[in-house]
Amino acid sequence: MRRCLELASEAATHGEVPVGAVVVLDGIVIGSGRNRSVELRNPLAHAEMEALEQAFQTTGDARLPGAELYCSLEPCFMCTGALLHARVARVVFGAHDPKFGACGSLAELPTDARLNHRCEIVSGVMGDESARVLREFFRRLR
Repeated sequence: MRRCLELASEAATHGEVPVGAVVVLDGIVIGSGRNRSVELRNPLAHAEMEALEQAFQTTGDARLPGAELYCSLEPCFMCTGALLHARVARVVFGAHDPKFGACGSLAELPTDARLNHRCEIVSGVMGDESARVLREFFRRLR
């Protein structure tokens, strides 16, 4: 999670909402990313999507069974859908996202029994630190 916060801080220095993510498989980081939506002018360039893309390149596969995604902010609906399609086993995040969060705040997609894949959710890991980075970023904008 510390690496996620480093990536989030890096995103903030580029004017992006400070979110960082890493994908871990068998104890090894196989993908990492930070928000780059503004930089790339692409609303799909979330930290989780960047980390997943790198993980797919690393493994040569579009499925990541057994992998864990760590993220400084609760994944949104788009990112959660991608995590489920990739068959990620576990999602660990820091701060909750009451406006877009799909892993407990607005919905609980990863554990929805109607879906053919589900994954474990662990929330609040370094949550205070993650929330502080976000608060400071938005405070500077205002």
